[in-house]
Amino acid sequence: MIEFTLWDILRNLLFAARWTVLLSVVAFIGGTVVGLAVLFARISAHKLWRRAAFGYIELFQGTPLLLQLFLIFFGLPQFGVQIEPWTAAALGLTFYASAYLAEIWRGGVEALPIGQWDAAAALGLRRWQELRLVILPQAFRITLGPTVGFLVQLIKATALASILGFEELVRTADALNNATFQPFRVYGFVAVIYFVLCFPLARFARRLEDKGPVRA
Repeated sequence: MIEFTLWDILRNLLFAARWTVLLSVVAFIGGTVVGLAVLFARISAHKLWRRAAFGYIELFQGTPLLLQLFLIFFGLPQFGVQIEPWTAAALGLTFYASAYLAEIWRGGVEALPIGQWDAAAALGLRRWQELRLVILPQAFRITLGPTVGFLVQLIKATALASILGFEELVRTADALNNATFQPFRVYGFVAVIYFVLCFPLARFARRLEDKGPVRA
């Protein structure tokens, strides 16, 4: 057993937490970009686009995230595509996030009164302009609380990246536990770090939901 001081354990975990935060940010930004594309397809006037978006969402919401990560990390090399744990984790979490964010935002779009669409059409706006200038700004305000709430879930979901060998918080905790044989101390610190990361966001999301949508 290797001797680690309390500070040694905490310092290593805090260093690993930076990768957890970075992975969360990358996945959330990527999920936002892909999720917007899926949202546009989901509310498209073309039936084929709507069906494709529906299938995409059902695929990533209806299968375990761990399985998705395995298919990317272990499956792509079968087709000659070598992929690193970081890239596999970022891609998997991006696809996972995009499916949920697209549905959250679709709920906001459908919550708007039909009069908002009629008003936008009365102004002579094109479909893209209706969405960009009238519909989406209001939908995003309505769904801001759930969007922040999903970010909390995404941060916790990054723990699955440890299965791929990515050195984030949980993977580092496993290594420290194997070296120190102090599971309560090591994983206790991990729980505290996740709590510090997630609790303020969860409170903020709840406050946004309690306040209700902000009207322009």
